[in-house]
Amino acid sequence: MTISITRRAPAALGGSGSILMRQRRDHARLDTMMNRWLAGGADEELDVLWQDIVRMVFSHAFAEETVLWPVLRRVAPHGEELTGRVEEEHQAISDLVARVEKSPDDPRRAEWIQQAFTLIRQDIRDEEDELLPHLRDAFSDRRLRRIGAAWETVRATAPTRPHPGVPRRPPGNAVRGVPLSVLDRLRDLAPVSGPVARRASLVAFIAAGGAGVIFRVVRATRRHGRD
Repeated sequence: MTISITRRAPAALGGSGSILMRQRRDHARLDTMMNRWLAGGADEELDVLWQDIVRMVFSHAFAEETVLWPVLRRVAPHGEELTGRVEEEHQAISDLVARVEKSPDDPRRAEWIQQAFTLIRQDIRDEEDELLPHLRDAFSDRRLRRIGAAWETVRATAPTRPHPGVPRRPPGNAVRGVPLSVLDRLRDLAPVSGPVARRASLVAFIAAGGAGVIFRVVRATRRHGRD
């Protein structure tokens, strides 16, 4: 029987740097941000908040699909079924957010965003209650911290926008997703002051380095099993 990671003490989840605590912190932050959006406010503030949510959701999910779910498929009973269901949730979120992004003036935009929040909250529950506990059962604290560091590294250079056509599993997600990450992060920098060419060069440099890291992580994830 799995035990949800939602209310377990940090020490029981491998400490602050473990993948379980990193996931839980991200989920809590997303929950806070979604509640702030639902509370309302000026349109400009809500638009900025929505973009922050989008960036966090997709970089987080890409890192999960690259680092966590391949490991979980190997160590968890019914891992294929569990990760398949969450991948379907990620796809549904991507499809819905892409619709929101393509239709900024559609009167149904607020309704679609709330639907996306419902899907995100369900995804969080499934991960914390059903998937992530299997990693706690399978790995030592040290291993959980190593997985957490790998996940954080991939997230730092992951795509930050919805790309419904990108595969949900490695290596296809990395092959298709890494080039899109460069474009996403250039869009993220658009409102920032400073020479555009310099910002573009910096993002391209970081993303190129990140691509190498992501492919190394994918290979390592496929190579290593339980410890």
